[in-house]
Amino acid sequence: MGQRRSTLESVVTVHEFWQNKRVFLTGHTGFKGSWLALWLHSLGAKVYGYALPPSTTPALFEAANIKPLLSGHTLADIRDYTALSVAITGAEPEIVFHLAAQPLVRLSYLDPIETFSTNVMGTVNLLEALRQSTHVKAVVNITTDKCYENKEWVWAYRENEPMGGHDPYSSSKGCAELVTASYRNSFYESAGIGLASARAGNVIGGGDWSNDRLIPDFLRAIVAQETLKIRSPHATRPWQHVLEPLKGYLLLAQALYQEPQKYASAWNFGPHDQDAKEVAWIVDKLATYMPGTRWEIDAKPQPHEANLLKLDSSKARQYLKWQPVWDLEMALQKIAEWHLAWHAQQDMQAVCLAQIAAYQA
Repeated sequence: MGQRRSTLESVVTVHEFWQNKRVFLTGHTGFKGSWLALWLHSLGAKVYGYALPPSTTPALFEAANIKPLLSGHTLADIRDYTALSVAITGAEPEIVFHLAAQPLVRLSYLDPIETFSTNVMGTVNLLEALRQSTHVKAVVNITTDKCYENKEWVWAYRENEPMGGHDPYSSSKGCAELVTASYRNSFYESAGIGLASARAGNVIGGGDWSNDRLIPDFLRAIVAQETLKIRSPHATRPWQHVLEPLKGYLLLAQALYQEPQKYASAWNFGPHDQDAKEVAWIVDKLATYMPGTRWEIDAKPQPHEANLLKLDSSKARQYLKWQPVWDLEMALQKIAEWHLAWHAQQDMQAVCLAQIAAYQA
C-alpha cells in the first residue's frame, strides 16, 4: 500500500498555500525577521512588516535589499499600541508572526525595563490589537528556548516544563509565554483563531551582526585581526541554522490556519541532540572554514548565563513532520560561505535565496 501523504508535508515546498496569503511580520528588520520575510516573499506571500529600524550596521535587512519586496513596511515600536493597531488594520493579515523583541541576554542586565516592556507588553499589545481584526486566523509568537526554568540538567526540555528565567531576558520570554497562553484560553480559542508559541535554540546564520553573540563576535574578530574573547568556552547550547526554526514556524502557521484548535499550543524547534555543542567546539570548527582566528577566555567577571540547555522537539517531529535538515557542520559551512560572499560584494539577496533553495532541496 502507498503511504498516505500528510496535509502538512513539506510546507516549504508547497507554494500553493502561501500564494497571496497576507502575512503580518513583527521584527522584520532583525536577523531572523529578515530571513523570514525573504522566504515568505519567495513563497508568494504578501508580507507586511512592523519593526524598529535595523539595530546594527551593517544589517541583513539592508544587505539583502528586503524593503522593496514588502507589501507594507512600518517603522514603529511594538510598545506603541496605536501605531500597531493602525498597521494591522491596514494590512488585514490572515497570518501573523511575532518576532519583535529585545533579544539579548547581556543587554537585558543593562536595561531590564526596556527588556520587560518590549517582550511582555509588546506581546500584550499585539495580541490585544489582533483581537480587533476580523481577518486573522493564525498567530505564531516566537519566544526562546531560554523561557524554561533552567535546572542545568542533561535532559532536554519539553513544552510542558515550567517557565522560568534567571536573567531579565529569559524571564521576560517566560512571561510572554504566559501571556500567550492566557490570551489563547481567554479570547482566541473561542474566536476560532489559532495562537501558538514557538521556542527555538541558539539560532545562527549569515547576516547576523548582533552584539554579544558568539558567531558575530567571531566574524568581527577576523575582520579586525583581533583575538576573540570567549566568556564561557564550555557552555553547551542547541545550535541550529536560522532556516531550521523558520521552517518550523512556516509549518506551524499552516497547521494553525487549517486546524486552529488542534495546533494552538507551545512548540519546540531544536537541533538533533548531537548538535548541542560547547562554545569552544563552535569556534574551532568555524575557524577551519575561515582561518586566522585566535581566541582566549575573557577573565573579567560576567553576569549569569545558562551553562547547559537542550530542547526536546519530539512533538514537532511527530505532529508537524518537522525535523532538522542541516547538521551543525553544514550550518557553520553555510555561514562561512555567506560571509565570504558578503566580503566579495556579491548580491546578498541572491545569496540568501540560493541558500533557501539549497535548504529546501
